[in-house]
Amino acid sequence: MQIAIALMSGLLFGMGLAISGMVNPAKVLNFFDIAGSFDPSLAFVMAGSLAVTWIGYRYAWRQQAPAYASKFHLPSARDLDAKLVGGSALFGLGWGLSGFCPGPAIASLTTFSLEPVIFLVGMVAGMLVTRLPAVRTA
Repeated sequence: MQIAIALMSGLLFGMGLAISGMVNPAKVLNFFDIAGSFDPSLAFVMAGSLAVTWIGYRYAWRQQAPAYASKFHLPSARDLDAKLVGGSALFGLGWGLSGFCPGPAIASLTTFSLEPVIFLVGMVAGMLVTRLPAVRTA
């Protein structure tokens, strides 16, 4: 049942991205182009997603346990370190330059365009590089 719920959640998320136009990197890039062809619709998508998340969390915290799991799985780390800040900055830079972030890039595969494939290959390569052992210089 958990797999079916995960699949339905992913499909719902992908449909939301497609309907809102977030699978189109030009829409994201136009949001950042304040002096040119500025498109504020991304702000409305973000506000809508925050509202839905807020309502969902308010409901979830009132439950003893999730409906289809034994417990809630929440992150326990609360540290703010250089890796987190640097990774967040790198994510934002990549998003601003390409117009893609992981969710919309995966949903964009349904458009059969080359751009999301290139982005996802680069993203996976970056993820693999982080797993390489650190090189120490003396």
